[in-house]
Amino acid sequence: MEKVYQNQDYSVEISARVTPQEAFEKISRVKEWWGGKGEGNSKKLGDTFIYKTPSGTFVDFKITELVPEKKVVWLVTNCYLSWIDNKTEWTGTRIVWELSSKNGTTTVKMTHAGLVPKFECYDDCKTGWNFYVRESLAKFLTENKGLPDEL
Repeated sequence: MEKVYQNQDYSVEISARVTPQEAFEKISRVKEWWGGKGEGNSKKLGDTFIYKTPSGTFVDFKITELVPEKKVVWLVTNCYLSWIDNKTEWTGTRIVWELSSKNGTTTVKMTHAGLVPKFECYDDCKTGWNFYVRESLAKFLTENKGLPDEL
């Protein structure tokens, strides 16, 4: 069951002078900009992968939609968020990546569909996504070196 809350979902945009193909490929290299001890693949429709931290937090993802160089959707199929009471709050939410290009610049819009202000983790998760997308992924796109968690 997917959770959808129109117009309240967390969203962030970044732009970089890279091709949509480069951006799309780098987003799929999760360990290089988000970190964690992951398993699985994150490049093709139907791929499944996991993000894990030493604290016991994990998030299982499945790629449920993929339009090369335009859009990819990661469905959270299971999770355990160790620092909050509702450990499975992300289950059923979606991470939606949308890419557009103009004049040699690619804009990446990331929406965590279902991550809304009423969620227990909203403030912490917003802070985390702001860092991982605006800082780490942006650096990875432009300098080929992200700022992933060092585990």
